[in-house]
Amino acid sequence: MTETVAAASTGAVDTDPVTDALTGAAAGSGAAPTLDDVAREAGVSRSTASRAINGGARVSPAAMTAVQDAIARLGYAPNRAARSLVTRRTESIALVVSEPDKRLLSDPFLSAVLVGVNEGLVGTDMQLVLLLARADEPPGHLARYLRNGHVDGAIVVSHHRDDRLERVDAVPVVFIGRPFDGAVTYLDVDNVEGGRIATRRLLAAGRRRVATISGPLDMTAAVDRLEGWRIELGAHGLPTDAAVEGDFTVAGGAAAMERLLAEHPDLDAVFAASDLMAEGAMRVLGAAGRRVPDDVSVVGFDDLGGPERTAPRLTTVRNPVVELATGATSALLDLMAGGAPASQVFMPRLVEGASA
Repeated sequence: MTETVAAASTGAVDTDPVTDALTGAAAGSGAAPTLDDVAREAGVSRSTASRAINGGARVSPAAMTAVQDAIARLGYAPNRAARSLVTRRTESIALVVSEPDKRLLSDPFLSAVLVGVNEGLVGTDMQLVLLLARADEPPGHLARYLRNGHVDGAIVVSHHRDDRLERVDAVPVVFIGRPFDGAVTYLDVDNVEGGRIATRRLLAAGRRRVATISGPLDMTAAVDRLEGWRIELGAHGLPTDAAVEGDFTVAGGAAAMERLLAEHPDLDAVFAASDLMAEGAMRVLGAAGRRVPDDVSVVGFDDLGGPERTAPRLTTVRNPVVELATGATSALLDLMAGGAPASQVFMPRLVEGASA
């Protein structure tokens, strides 16, 4: 590719389709402005104009300004596909969701992440590629895709222990949610503190037999929220045996609640580690004749629309998901530009409803 550009700059006949695409001079381009037009308008050499368009390496500020002004005046637009061959960049980032596609459409957490990432890309030329896990694919499939250079960087969300995404070093990667390997850049809410806040609220309501429905324990969010519940109960000398693992879904919360009622019929409070699971738990409690909050108090986690769907309105712990996703996108762009952004942990807060 270097030889092709050099030949073109010395006036040789250019027949390389990649160079044609970059200059807009390929067959059928009509009167579209070319790289030569930009160079002539800016008063610089063709090679200087090319370097200015493809990152600005070894281009003076004055020349860069002249090229940018020429591009604006002429309406020049380089071909993205051909440009990626020159720059070795795809001009795209991946949002890696380690969940099946049906969860993306039904889970407000994942929908909020998508909104936040999209907001973070406003004003950039980056395209977003959505990568979803498939039930039939072997562990490490998504990691291999990232290593093969299909994208310039990745944001990972809903990470599970066996995904192997923490080991990807071929492209910059930022996690939404603390990875098991803390050396990776991530943004998260303080889930331990969130678990403590939820449990503390239940204790403040006078409850003393507090159960919990955790998320999948191959995810750090679930592990940390469960730990917060245990710490707070332990600080008050209360038992921590009433814990059942869920899966962050309504159905999973309902199944876990049925098991809790069977194994711990004396429970008087439940901390569900997501609002969806709290919704499922409240349905089961109602069917069992347990009134919320008269008989059993319930607190959820996330505050992403779930409280509006329950009666009574759910008391929950706010997880600033959109802010996390926007911040993760900014951190990834910083990494891709050669920066070294620090991991960030946001503080959760209680959102009062009527369920506790």
